Amino acid sequence: MINRAVITGRLTKRPDLKYTQSGIAVTQFTVAVNRAFKDSNGERQADFINCVMWRKAAENFTRYVDKGSLVGIDGRIQTRTYKNKEGTTVYVTEVVADQFTFLESKKDSTSGQSGSNWGNSANNSQNGAQGQNDPFQASAQSEVKDDDLPF
Repeated sequence: MINRAVITGRLTKRPDLKYTQSGIAVTQFTVAVNRAFKDSNGERQADFINCVMWRKAAENFTRYVDKGSLVGIDGRIQTRTYKNKEGTTVYVTEVVADQFTFLESKKDSTSGQSGSNWGNSANNSQNGAQGQNDPFQASAQSEVKDDDLPF
């Protein structure tokens, strides 16, 4: 049997890092995942998926993410129960995250952009003579003949 969950979405709030009585790190967070279709009003809906992460992964995750961060979560679905103060049994279904991936840079996350900024850095070291020798620069033209192509 397979129990695997892979989700991509944005964090609804900054995750809190807590420690159990035995000193194990744990964080709980919610990922907002847009649905692929629109409802009858033409609006896009989202699912809010509760996740939990343990140990060193939880420490690393909380160190580098914030509200709105675009993340990929890989884990398994788990249902657990507990009794609340009134004695009612509460069922909780969540993704227990094994791995995570940052899907945008911290800079992109804080400015609201998505995707990467390859080659658009203000600290681009290709200037002066170095930029003149760049064979991939837009002004550098090379002639490619059909006989040169391997296909």
